[in-house]
Amino acid sequence: MRTIQISDITLREAGRGRSAALSFKERVEIARALDRLQVDAVELPPIGDAKSDALSNKTIASVVNYARVSAAAGLTEESVEAAWESVKSARKPSLHILLPASAVQMEYLCHKKAPAMLELTRALVGKARYHTEQVEFSALDATRSEPEVLRQMLEAAVEAGAEMVTVCDSAGIMTPDECAGFIRSLLEQVPALGRVQLGVELSNNLKMAVACAAAAVDAGAQVVKTAITPMDVPTTKAFAAYMTARGESKGLRCGLRTTELARAASQLQWMLQTQRSSGSPFDSGVDDGAPAVCLTAGDDIGEVAKVVRRLGYDLSEEDNARVFESFRRIAAKKHFVSTRELEAIVASSAMQVPSVYRIVSYVITCGNTTSAMANLVLEKGGERQQGVCAGDGPIDAAFLAIEQIIGHHYELADYQIQTVTEGREAMGSALVKLRSNGKLYSGNGISTDVIGASIRAYISALNKIVYEDA
Repeated sequence: MRTIQISDITLREAGRGRSAALSFKERVEIARALDRLQVDAVELPPIGDAKSDALSNKTIASVVNYARVSAAAGLTEESVEAAWESVKSARKPSLHILLPASAVQMEYLCHKKAPAMLELTRALVGKARYHTEQVEFSALDATRSEPEVLRQMLEAAVEAGAEMVTVCDSAGIMTPDECAGFIRSLLEQVPALGRVQLGVELSNNLKMAVACAAAAVDAGAQVVKTAITPMDVPTTKAFAAYMTARGESKGLRCGLRTTELARAASQLQWMLQTQRSSGSPFDSGVDDGAPAVCLTAGDDIGEVAKVVRRLGYDLSEEDNARVFESFRRIAAKKHFVSTRELEAIVASSAMQVPSVYRIVSYVITCGNTTSAMANLVLEKGGERQQGVCAGDGPIDAAFLAIEQIIGHHYELADYQIQTVTEGREAMGSALVKLRSNGKLYSGNGISTDVIGASIRAYISALNKIVYEDA
């Protein structure tokens, strides 16, 4: 029996083309789930923001026990060093060098010609090999490259120390027969591939990625790149189905826990789903595109104020001082303060204003057989105003009722909710960020009722907008 390895690229590609990026906890949970399914490798993206991405990689490296943790290493020797530092504590750390092999992508991604790309291949793979024997080289857009250039790149990668080589059909232009012929041709023309593991990463552009992967395996490929959720490669579930149906007859096997795969895949697809219904305060999503940050107790008020500005807030010196004092108290008890925690600090510490709008009462009804309805009564200047709206869920209905009362729609830039205590009467903390005239206003609400906490947070942000406008 020949063992076929499954390398999962979900985390590596999750940030591309999605309306909201994965949170820190989501990335870690996805890595845990993939490890429980016993994929052979969990691939991680290149490090963008040095602090947050490195911390995410380190945490994933510490929780993954079975799979190889493969970090994409970027296009410079410095990025290779950073990638290694982020995963070196893993049980099976690996570095992944991804470079374009076609002339078009060489120019577009690296602004280099073929001879310079060969030197870059040797340099980056050699740098990665200095740190670990587990080095993978991927030739992007290999199926549209010049055959001689591709041969030289693959040979250079193997000579520099790569123990796995992956060829990518990035454009998804191959049929199964062509894919099998391409793999056989490479094995014949590049004898060095016989000393390493050969993998394939196949685009599903023609909806034949699983068939192409099966043909590539028949031709001699040993590693197949998949994703647990539908992306531009075969899904793990689809390729596992092929292995279950035909693996034994073809003398193939893989280590996936196929009995757990269907349930885990549905759970992770729900986590990765970011589409939201239209016609509501959530119509533009709740991710404001702000970069992730990780501040520590050693950061001074200038650094904290700079990050607050990057998040979109325009605070006075007095408010910056209040935020910094709250930040210091929290940072003294934690290893780092994340973006979301800093936003909660801003919401609770900055721009404290008198309450123009005050909550009098709210009644929310929802269920699996009826639309969510919200009936809110707010007080402004001694006058009570009522709003009644249906929505896509109780919180959506509540926010729509508030908009009905105030007669204005503000862009909902972000919405977060989390527990702050444990037990049956746990407290929920909500954070709402509204955008008015290009400026962000955040509000915080706490209650044992998460809907009540959300309404309080919205009203808190609304009061800041109204107060400043007045």
